Amino acid sequence: RAGAMGAVLGTAWALLAGAFLVALLLSRRAPVRRPGGGVVSGLFQDLIRYGKTKRGCRQRPAWLRLLQVPKRWFTHFYVVSVLWNGFLLIWLFQAKFFGGSLPSWIQHLQSTFGRDSQSKDMGNEHFSALLVLMLLWLHSCRRLAECLWTSVFSNGVIHIVQYGFGLAYYIAVGSTVLCQVPANIRNGEELSVQISWCHIVGVVLYIWASLHQHRCLVILANLRKSKSGKIVSLSHSVPFGDWFERISCPHYFAEFLIYVSMAITLGFRNMTWWCVVMYVLFNQALAAVLCHEFYQENFSSYPEHRKAFIPFVF
Repeated sequence: RAGAMGAVLGTAWALLAGAFLVALLLSRRAPVRRPGGGVVSGLFQDLIRYGKTKRGCRQRPAWLRLLQVPKRWFTHFYVVSVLWNGFLLIWLFQAKFFGGSLPSWIQHLQSTFGRDSQSKDMGNEHFSALLVLMLLWLHSCRRLAECLWTSVFSNGVIHIVQYGFGLAYYIAVGSTVLCQVPANIRNGEELSVQISWCHIVGVVLYIWASLHQHRCLVILANLRKSKSGKIVSLSHSVPFGDWFERISCPHYFAEFLIYVSMAITLGFRNMTWWCVVMYVLFNQALAAVLCHEFYQENFSSYPEHRKAFIPFVF
């Protein structure tokens, strides 16, 4: 039964990934620039766009404008992630290194959506899951710091549904990592630490992608600052430098690579986490395509060679 329930978790992420793939395909087939496109079309565009890309939604009904919050509330996502995933990390670290026991509700969560208790512990999966949870928490800490001290948010907005979804996402993704801990070592047994090549490759890719994501976010922030660091504008400009020379949204591409690095750290064979990676791929691709269209439509001299999301490909 536990194995069947574990498959439900992967299926849920796969369905979520499929939903964003459909949204991506529909956004390519149904341009938003036509006024009076109908209530359904307007609601769809309002749900997939945020920030600067929402400016293309002309003549939005007043009731839609009421269901929006400032884009700067993105910061709340990382506050929730730092607190929740930090909490999970502390409990798992204590249980595996010091022989403590996890709270009963966490054990219930693992037994419901986790690995089959009869499954073999293939190598060092328990340490891999702990390492990935730590990487996820560090990623959230960095993004929170960037939101607070690096990024310069404009007066853009996001839909209240997007806001609620973002809060739930960071709780769900951390819980998903926790459920990848093999069931046969959840009862306070000592954690053996065996560094494998997957851990090394995964962490190196994680660091590389994180550094580039940070550099690109600094480039975006500096477009609105003077040389002294003072904010002088909230308008949008064309970014240059680092991965911006190849794609319009390198920070989204880096986000995708960060989740790929976690899949590698888990040892490649964790299908549940690859479903998470597919969700991140289509989610970030959708956002990148909409941003790419914004740049092309608002800057006549925008570099033609730039792709939206993946260098040389898409």
